[in-house]
Amino acid sequence: MRARFPALAGSAAYLDGPGGSQVPRDVLDAVDACLRESNANLGGGFATSAAADEVMARGRAAAADFTGGDPEGIAFGANMTTLNFLLAHAVARTLEPGDEIVVTQLDHDANVSPWLLVAADRDLVVRQAPIRPEDVTLDHDALEDLIGERTRVVAFTLASNAVGSITDPARIAAAAHRAGALAWADGVHLAPHRRLRAREWDLDVLLCSPYKCFGPHLGVAAIRADLAASLPADRVRPSAETPPGHRFETGTQSHEAVAGTAAAVDYLRSLGDGSLDVAFERIQAHEDVLGQRFLDGFPEAGELYGVRSVEGRTPTFCFNLPGQSPRAVAERLGERGLYVWDGDYYALEPMRALGLSDSGGAVRAGFLHYTSEGEVDRLLDALA
Repeated sequence: MRARFPALAGSAAYLDGPGGSQVPRDVLDAVDACLRESNANLGGGFATSAAADEVMARGRAAAADFTGGDPEGIAFGANMTTLNFLLAHAVARTLEPGDEIVVTQLDHDANVSPWLLVAADRDLVVRQAPIRPEDVTLDHDALEDLIGERTRVVAFTLASNAVGSITDPARIAAAAHRAGALAWADGVHLAPHRRLRAREWDLDVLLCSPYKCFGPHLGVAAIRADLAASLPADRVRPSAETPPGHRFETGTQSHEAVAGTAAAVDYLRSLGDGSLDVAFERIQAHEDVLGQRFLDGFPEAGELYGVRSVEGRTPTFCFNLPGQSPRAVAERLGERGLYVWDGDYYALEPMRALGLSDSGGAVRAGFLHYTSEGEVDRLLDALA
């Protein structure tokens, strides 16, 4: 499998997966083919335009399969953050002053700042559900206590991009819907590690980023179909209200990125003999081995934040070493061909809760299914 990733042919260990994954050759070939064979705009009466129409339709179907959503509810955008600002603005236009939005302390800021900004514009109230600092997990009970009769949106992450903690989306969605609120999930970090199930979890909006899942830079939103059709959309007058385009896709999309995203989904299916369910079962089994290996070998002198087992988390680890700044550790590891991240990773609230905001944050090492046990051992040896 590793041979399918050109970047993995070198000696570097890419342990920065939470910030962006490497891509298999299938994706490179799909991007290249799109630009060579279907480089035209949509809706024209000629062959390359028809081919571009097919690229977008195939990409929409693949994204729906990947997210567990519906093709008519799939919207593409420049990235998850841009899509979320657009969609949050659309929802805010339907709200009244004093309506409430619940966010969480576990989230990446891409699912917090959009709500803070529209709240300031529309005189809305934003409430924040806390995390448990001892293991950096979401306090689901406290979140449910914040949901009231004026709650209109519950915005939460499926997994923390900082420490890997996984939330319970079905429980949160049920609590939101009991109050008549929308369940609005950031699936960016969970997506390469677990099967996404937008319909099964009863989510109204699920956002993800293909470039975290072995595809190109792009954003995807899986929106409940009736919600996608009813929310006010900022759009030019000639644009279509109904598929094959999408009301929230402004202007011409990156067709080549959509083609690459479909190829990334095909690649994942190939890991499960055609089944995404099987693929993610195999991915989780391998990643649990990697995660346990890291937990067992992490230096006793180091400070590790988050859940101390492979249960309820992704293999993303946030830590510091005594007497060294996170950037210094990351640079020294980089010199050894071990690529990790440092800082706050836009997870502002978890870093504040851990008291790390003023000291450079922490080091983050994230494993993906293409990470080998030998690479984990290299990291542990270097940390020691």
